[in-house]
Amino acid sequence: MQDFVPFELVPGDCDRGLVLLADHAMNAVPPAYGKLGLPDTAFSRHIAYDIGVEGLTRALAARLGVPAVLSCFSRLLIDPNRGEDDPTLIMKISDGAVIPANHPITETEWKHRIESYHRPYHNAVADTIDAVAAATGKAPLVLSVHSFTPAWKGQARPWHATVLWDSDGRVAHRFLDLLSAPGDIVVGDNEPYDGALKGDTMYRHCMIKGIPHALLEVRQDLIGDEAGIAAWADRLYPIFAALNAEEALHRYEVHPSRTGPYTD
Repeated sequence: MQDFVPFELVPGDCDRGLVLLADHAMNAVPPAYGKLGLPDTAFSRHIAYDIGVEGLTRALAARLGVPAVLSCFSRLLIDPNRGEDDPTLIMKISDGAVIPANHPITETEWKHRIESYHRPYHNAVADTIDAVAAATGKAPLVLSVHSFTPAWKGQARPWHATVLWDSDGRVAHRFLDLLSAPGDIVVGDNEPYDGALKGDTMYRHCMIKGIPHALLEVRQDLIGDEAGIAAWADRLYPIFAALNAEEALHRYEVHPSRTGPYTD
């Protein structure tokens, strides 16, 4: 871990009550792993990271003046948006690409990646959320930024942006309303994925603690360059600000997860 920092803290004002997260912000791999046995081209694909998310998250954090936590390692190494006991935590194959360095993998190496990369990232997320809670005396609002491919297995995805959530819909419902209000984009509700994933970042840091939250997905072709990132930062900034201004979205309120009972 000494030659590779697994997360980046984007500084911001904790008093503002908002935390931004980017689980799949970057496509880097620690030097000791080379390219995981993959060609360079694999790291420009969605299998390595969420295209456009780093730039969008940085732009929003800067405009809102709030802290953000970015993962610095590729999900091909280990996926920060999975629980430590999730069998897909370290993928053997992703969208047709076999990852040689991940199969076979020893139990020692599996644990090393958790302890050196996955866990430090989540510790940083927890510390940032705690710092915002301490600064405001209220529940922070946590918004996680992701992106999705324009098509999957030959099927076009019509949504421009979607909101993912489990059973705590306080933020999601308002987020969906605000995204849909202009009427110029197609907005998805728990598309193209279900927001209920036991052990993922939102479950671990927000659902089980009653912290208001939502996960935003933006289609990758819309934020694949600087112009697209700027346009979506313009679109999302007032929405994020409006959500954060709602007092009702700064209260602790535990909702049973659709994935089943909470576990430590």
